[in-house]
Amino acid sequence: MRRADRLFQIIQILKLRRLTTAQTLAERLEVSTRTIYRDIQDLCLSGIPIEGEAGVGYLLRQEVNVPPLMFNEQELEAIQVGMRMVQTWGGQELSHAAKQAMIKVSAVLPERLQDFQSLMFAPDFYLDSTEFRYLDPLRVAARKREYIKLYYQDAKQADSEREIRPLAIYFWKGIWTLLAWCELRQDFRNFRVDRIIELNTLSRYFPVCPGQELTDFLQLMANKNSVP
Repeated sequence: MRRADRLFQIIQILKLRRLTTAQTLAERLEVSTRTIYRDIQDLCLSGIPIEGEAGVGYLLRQEVNVPPLMFNEQELEAIQVGMRMVQTWGGQELSHAAKQAMIKVSAVLPERLQDFQSLMFAPDFYLDSTEFRYLDPLRVAARKREYIKLYYQDAKQADSEREIRPLAIYFWKGIWTLLAWCELRQDFRNFRVDRIIELNTLSRYFPVCPGQELTDFLQLMANKNSVP
């Protein structure tokens, strides 16, 4: 990592308003604590309002606006490819947001990167746009923790109706899949988004329930994968 990038990252971490130790910064940035001490000193000398001390921790005394776009070509390419994938497969709302975000990124890039374009694309030539029509309501419901009435057709074309708690949506092997807690089965279930026939949000919101959360599912999967 270039030193300028590291200094920028230190500021971004400290902007979280939490007291952060040099050891924590060193581990996140993969450098020595001695390097962090030097970086903090240089930032302070340049006028960045950092307070704290070695062995205690550091934080910013006030909001600092730092030009955020010190990208190299690989970082910019990662952003472009990610934005293109979201535009194609992310649903209508996120597609629009990705386009707007990329316009903002492009507007403030340094001159040397203004014409840079990744040669990796995510075309929509053979996609059925109806496959993604439920992504927006599912994403919003999961964020708001809102119950959903789901009408679904499985791989055997058997229809079912159930009330679920949407927890997350993930994309793998070209397919969006909804992870949910199923009230009917009282267990985690996965539903292919392209097999959803209809869904209705219920204007009821589910509380945090130990054993029924996304973190619980991830831990369950981690435990299964660790079994020899």
